[in-house]
Amino acid sequence: MNSSFLVRIRVLVILFVFAILLVVAKLFYLQVLHNDKYTEKADRQYATPTGSMFDRGSIYFSTKDDTLVSAATLKTLFKIAIKPKEIVQSEEAFTKLSAYIPLEYDEFMKQVAKTEDPYEEIAVKQTKEVADSISLQKIPGVYIYKEKTRFYPGDSLASHVLGFVAYKGDELSGRYGLERSYNETLSRGKESVYMNFFAEIFANIHDTIFTREEKDGDLVLSIEPQVQTLLEDELIKAVERYGADFAGGMIVDPRNGEMVAMARVPGYDLNAFQDVSNPLLYGNTNVENVYEFGSVIKPLTIASGIDAGVITPETSYNDQGFVILNTKKINNFDLKGRGPGTTMQDVLNESLNTGSVFVMQKLGHDKFRDYMLSFGIGEKTGIDLPNETTGLISNLKSTREIEYATAAFGQGIALTPIEALRAFTVFANDGRYVTPHLVKEIRYTDGTTYKTEVKESEQVISEESAYTITQMLTVVGDTMMKTYGLSFPHYSLAVKTGTAQVALENGGGYYDDKHLHSIFGYFPAYEPRFLVFMYIMDPKGVKYSAQTLSGPLVNTAKYLSTYYNVPPDSI
Repeated sequence: MNSSFLVRIRVLVILFVFAILLVVAKLFYLQVLHNDKYTEKADRQYATPTGSMFDRGSIYFSTKDDTLVSAATLKTLFKIAIKPKEIVQSEEAFTKLSAYIPLEYDEFMKQVAKTEDPYEEIAVKQTKEVADSISLQKIPGVYIYKEKTRFYPGDSLASHVLGFVAYKGDELSGRYGLERSYNETLSRGKESVYMNFFAEIFANIHDTIFTREEKDGDLVLSIEPQVQTLLEDELIKAVERYGADFAGGMIVDPRNGEMVAMARVPGYDLNAFQDVSNPLLYGNTNVENVYEFGSVIKPLTIASGIDAGVITPETSYNDQGFVILNTKKINNFDLKGRGPGTTMQDVLNESLNTGSVFVMQKLGHDKFRDYMLSFGIGEKTGIDLPNETTGLISNLKSTREIEYATAAFGQGIALTPIEALRAFTVFANDGRYVTPHLVKEIRYTDGTTYKTEVKESEQVISEESAYTITQMLTVVGDTMMKTYGLSFPHYSLAVKTGTAQVALENGGGYYDDKHLHSIFGYFPAYEPRFLVFMYIMDPKGVKYSAQTLSGPLVNTAKYLSTYYNVPPDSI
């Protein structure tokens, strides 16, 4: 046997083994990965007369131990239709059908009268029990078809995150939330089910190797369903207690940007979104709206001053209770001065506007603006939700002193809540911010997986500066809890509150009687696992955010520490 013959034999063997591997891989693809889809396609007894059945990828919440919980899936329901010319006894048919489904007599008779029409739909989204009951009646001319519809097991849970699917023209498409931003990934029907077996093998190989088209996949979110429920409950209770317009909140892991919860309340039932009377309710205020947040911005100013070396926590000034700039008077919230020796810690503890102006003036306009921009203010965060807008920060380009002064305590500039949250992560992540995101993993139907990468900013402030501002905010947290009779034993909690005036819609000043309350906190303060940010619009009969939101913040922190078994960090 010569050597060339052996080479040919080996080549043939290799090709044969390669072909076998391809066939095995394809069988796995068809029988395991796509078993549900092909089983459904094969179930032709329920095929609809109006085309292929709706199909779409799933969305999952993930629990603290990474167990998947369905957030958006498909539900099999039934539609009831008639073939008018086959209806023999219309009165009897109406009586039998109306016992199980709501029918208008006149409308039903109009449909029966269309004898030239081969298909008249009389009810959709019916349960199997209803379909089985009607089927047992054996009414001539009545047909039952299986249909699939989008179903959200949590009803209103995380409604502003998930969004929903609705018709866009003649096609069902994601219209809000993740359903919209990942519509290409979740959509199905990009390939023929009956493609030639071997043609599909090589078509998929070609797609995998030579193209980067968006593949079909399911989304795995970082949203933890129990934490999401807790956050929504806390916000709803605050809205109801104070008669507020609405509230929002977010919980993020500041180390990697994974959103553990995101809410805007009131929400809406995703399975009945068409019942919402005001479409503006569909919008997610956390990313689509901007607000002047007031004093929660002061730590950005103080941290900038510390990082630039123009102040320390012990730096003091003479607080007269007001400053006059460009003929305008800026007061502390209580119109009182604390006098000489007022420290930067006092500025945060008592939320003094004059102290923030003092730090801004020590920095100077240019350096103050550069620091604010370095926190990501004025930029989209890149969160994976649609319609994200950017903050309004034109006052940071002004030549007037007063514009910089008001920006130093969070008025005159407006941020999205997600933009503010990202800026606060600088304190909790050693001086860098992370890109917030909701999808931590995409599981493609071809068996591959994409994991979202953690994206960090450049160093905004030094690690030492982040540590120092954290020390100061922990003192603020301790003071707040003592003042309002709260406690978070054995944990350090860094906190800042904000009570801001709300701008008039015409841009000509502020409401006298309308405020936005906000609060952020992170813990354990020196090795944070979670950062929580909450806000509530126009609470009634209460002045300050510490009154409305300190309780919900501490309740949330306690729950998280217990639920995740976070080790305590203080005596």
